Amino acid sequence: MRINWISRPRAHGAMPQRRAPRRWYWPAAAAAAAALTLALTAASAPGAAAGGAAKAARATGPGPVSCGPPGVQPLVLCYTPHAYQVAYGATALLSRGIDGRGETVVMPELAETPSHGGLIYTHISRDLAAFDSKFGLPPATLHIVNTIARSKTPYLAGTEEVEDTEIVHAIAPGATLDVVLVPHNAIASTANFTTAVTEVVRTGIAQGAAAVSISASHGEHFFTPAEVARIHTVLEQARHHHVTVVVSSGDGGAVSDTGLPKEVSLPGSDPLVLAAGGTTLDASYQTGAYKGEMAWNSYTDATAGGFSHLFSRPSYQDGIPGIGATRGVPDVAADANNLTGMALAFSDGGILPARGTSAATPLWAAVIALADQDAGQHLGFVNPAIYRIAHSPAYHRAFHDVVTGDNSVMLPSRVVVGYQAGPGWDPATGWGSPNAQVLVPLLAHHASPTGAVHS
Repeated sequence: MRINWISRPRAHGAMPQRRAPRRWYWPAAAAAAAALTLALTAASAPGAAAGGAAKAARATGPGPVSCGPPGVQPLVLCYTPHAYQVAYGATALLSRGIDGRGETVVMPELAETPSHGGLIYTHISRDLAAFDSKFGLPPATLHIVNTIARSKTPYLAGTEEVEDTEIVHAIAPGATLDVVLVPHNAIASTANFTTAVTEVVRTGIAQGAAAVSISASHGEHFFTPAEVARIHTVLEQARHHHVTVVVSSGDGGAVSDTGLPKEVSLPGSDPLVLAAGGTTLDASYQTGAYKGEMAWNSYTDATAGGFSHLFSRPSYQDGIPGIGATRGVPDVAADANNLTGMALAFSDGGILPARGTSAATPLWAAVIALADQDAGQHLGFVNPAIYRIAHSPAYHRAFHDVVTGDNSVMLPSRVVVGYQAGPGWDPATGWGSPNAQVLVPLLAHHASPTGAVHS
């Protein structure tokens, strides 16, 4: 049993490593890029910095950043935060002061210990300072909540923590970042995992968070009925207190994060969360101009999605083609491919591309923070509003509909055929990725803290 909530430690003097047993695809970068029809080369002339009143919130746009190990060819490029802001429609909001100020995003992270065997962890506040300095972002407001883990080294961070915080900060640079540390034994059993999730959501409620961003998942069949009920109960409490809970769908394609059987994962399959799947983003590395997306699939990893074995179809999914009697996952998606990821900066000068649905999840949490600020209240359970907007004439302005790709995955013994992306909702990318400049005002108008939908 492997619960997908594992940090990615960095080897000293090397590129950061990602979660075992999955692999980076540096040597195959050119072939993969060609297969995905993505332009992984771009002009390197500096872009214009943000100006006027928006300069404090908008990232500077220096063009593409190299995220590959030094001297390795072909060159692996990353998007800058500025490019992400443009591609996902945040720049217009930032220009008018909608930057997440006054809102808090809570992110659970594993408490780390000092290095062993040559692996080192970085210092999260210094990493964020390096990120802000490199990309022209305002200083981040970071709080470390150590009441659950009681770590002796609370500022040590794995790559997952850097990814979560820097992506939220890139899209909602005015939002407060609350990192809630959980003990490493949170991934030892489903009982421990359930306890960690419930304690983190309760902490988010107590902190008055706009959103809780959970980059963690485990196959539904591993949980006991009592554990499923505990998670659902705390999510009901979050809905009651108007806290949006965003959860990654997972990186295992059609087979969850644990191999067979074909299934989806908790907590993302619970109807009370906004489940985020993954895409491969194609945008201009120079300007961030959006070109298109497809379902993220790296052969052994892919955007997780499918249909729950535990939860019946929620009312907000009624009438959607392809959804039967049970909950469909995910609801939405965003970039998850390391070949097209946003650059993460580390205090030792290292650069790593964001990767996985654990990158899409904080991006959506940041979008919720923007919407809460724009609405002047916490919107809480946004799923009914998301689906109402997706059914409206505004759908193709508020979302990037992802219509190509699938989440089939290659296992050692076989290929598991997954689900195709297609027009509208699909069990690979949900409704697609956000165009925040349209979606955020619509959410602010349509959603209410109770989960009801305004006309």
